[in-house]
Amino acid sequence: MELGLSFAPLVPLEVLAVLAALAAVLVVLLAVLRPRGAVLRGLALVFGLLALANPSITREQREALPNVLAVVVDKSASQSFDHRAERTEEVRKTLEDSAKAFPNMQVREIEAGAPGSGSDGTELFRALKAGLADVPPDRVAGAVLITDGVVHDIPARAADLGFSAPLQALITGHPGERDRRVVLTATPRFGIVDKTQEIGFRVEDTGYPPGQPIEVVTRRDGEEIWRDRVTAGEEVHVEVPIAHAGPNVVEVEAEGAPGELTAVNNRAALSIQGVRDKLRVLLISGEPHSGERTWRNLLKSDANVDLVHFTILRPPEKQDGTPINELSLIAFPTRELFVTKIDQFDLIIFDRYSRQGILPMLYFDNIAEYVRQGGAVLVAAGADFAIPGSLADTPLASVLPAMPQGDVIERPYKPMVTQAGHRHPVTRDLKGDAPDPHWSHWFRLVESRPQEGEVVMSGPSDEPLLVLGRREKGRVAMFLSDHVWLWARGYEGGGPYLDLLRRLSHWLMKEPELEEEALRLTSNGNRIMVERQTMSDSAAPVTLTDPSGQARRIDLREAEPGLFRAEVDAKELGLYRATDGTFTALVNVGPANPREFREVASSTEHLAPLAKETGGSVRRVADAGGKVTVPRLVSVSASARAFGDDWIGVRRSEASVTRGLSLFPLFAGLVGLFLLLGVLAATWSREGR
Repeated sequence: MELGLSFAPLVPLEVLAVLAALAAVLVVLLAVLRPRGAVLRGLALVFGLLALANPSITREQREALPNVLAVVVDKSASQSFDHRAERTEEVRKTLEDSAKAFPNMQVREIEAGAPGSGSDGTELFRALKAGLADVPPDRVAGAVLITDGVVHDIPARAADLGFSAPLQALITGHPGERDRRVVLTATPRFGIVDKTQEIGFRVEDTGYPPGQPIEVVTRRDGEEIWRDRVTAGEEVHVEVPIAHAGPNVVEVEAEGAPGELTAVNNRAALSIQGVRDKLRVLLISGEPHSGERTWRNLLKSDANVDLVHFTILRPPEKQDGTPINELSLIAFPTRELFVTKIDQFDLIIFDRYSRQGILPMLYFDNIAEYVRQGGAVLVAAGADFAIPGSLADTPLASVLPAMPQGDVIERPYKPMVTQAGHRHPVTRDLKGDAPDPHWSHWFRLVESRPQEGEVVMSGPSDEPLLVLGRREKGRVAMFLSDHVWLWARGYEGGGPYLDLLRRLSHWLMKEPELEEEALRLTSNGNRIMVERQTMSDSAAPVTLTDPSGQARRIDLREAEPGLFRAEVDAKELGLYRATDGTFTALVNVGPANPREFREVASSTEHLAPLAKETGGSVRRVADAGGKVTVPRLVSVSASARAFGDDWIGVRRSEASVTRGLSLFPLFAGLVGLFLLLGVLAATWSREGR
């Protein structure tokens, strides 16, 4: 309860001021002239002015507001090492119990730095600011941080905290901690397929003697590519072969050290996106026809394609008397293309080619061997494939996925995606696909017998139309019709020729996204997508191993035909590994060098300057043996010292809120009347003597 005095003038303030000035003049004259009853006259004037000012005695009923003590609990990944989480919980509980002894204290617990928060480091002060956003600064009694001391968002000044109470930091790690970690120094994002890209790293030791040799191994997609011994602190560079397009996951792992805090940061990972420098394509056209331009336009429209087009404009048996020296300026380098430089091509396309004596049989044998060694061949067959002298009568037949039956079907039909095709990434979800496809008719199909491979598209009577096959290290695709150009020309509305041919070429190029059997891991923030592509009707469960080595089983659900998925939370930063017993996939969550793992040994140095500026302190709660000692909470005034040997201080606040207010007018009613009459009567009595 508080008493006070307030005024509510009965006349405007200007009038009251004028009357007060006149009264002051009269009082001065009374003091100078000293007439009889001067004091009583002066009192009468003062009381009259007070009556006009209408003074009142106020009585406020106030309720003290509770002080708010912020306890920030560090939940970052480094707090899980060396029993720090258990110590954190013990300190938190002890502080809450101690705060209960203060009748006007409210503890606000704030968790910060938990995995999945969107940051790769420990950010406690951002959480502290958000947690106290609704608390006036004068009500904050203090802030206690329970952490390992390695914080990545420490304000530069105490004024940036938003309150003036002391900051206390309780460090959960014990002195003398040791750790080894791998730090990536050069992390390229892209690399050219079939070339190398240089990465850089160094191994750092904390608490170990310098100069010790450390064994380090480097892997790409789980395959070891480099192993050697290095010295701590020495920067090392390794050439990494970029084996394929898409993500190439590279991990660098150092051997463990005795007594270190954790082995999680002994391994660092990065993803290098493989890109093709140039796609080298050899297009071999057997004879001019309406669809030849379709292949050429498709390949020339991509600036990333180097195209060599070998076309037979006239067979050798056709003679028209044209002199030889006028047929061509230079001889076409067939031997160079099909013998010495054939392995430099990424894709060879045969478009309606038939054996006409132009290319010797040895060249076809070279092409077949090129496929077995990892090359790719696409055959677009027309009626020429059904007659003697076709590619089926060359050594190339040993790698073809289908052989001709000798007949050609020539009637309208719509290409259909087969059941296997609905599962294959080349033909799955083609635009316009339906039981009655929304694309144009074709009019020719070579009857063929599949050898080894998948029939993903069919024609009339379920005859094979598009067959995909593998031969040892290479791949072969066959179109058993030469009418794909009808889609390109927009006949009857056309069809998805562009998507189909691009997917087909990417599958032949072994792009990871077009593999029919694959296990993939992708990350988006703190979410991991597990994806299994298969031609089977079901997918086996996947075992996902997190960076700390803990494994969990993931059951996949069918999202599309042949595509099974599951999405899980990534609770840690680092390299995740998934396997279903047949395939293995890797993905790195977060940056290549997460701030959280650059320094995991606890420290009292980072927070010391800020705590000192606020009047607080930084101290460890665990000794070298791991024994926990929690300081006492003591309430202190704003100007008092806020820490001692075994205690930490919280500031007392005088903040309150008014719950009630009462007024007692001094010159209103009978009280004011009696005062004024009393003074006037005393003045009259004195004058009457």
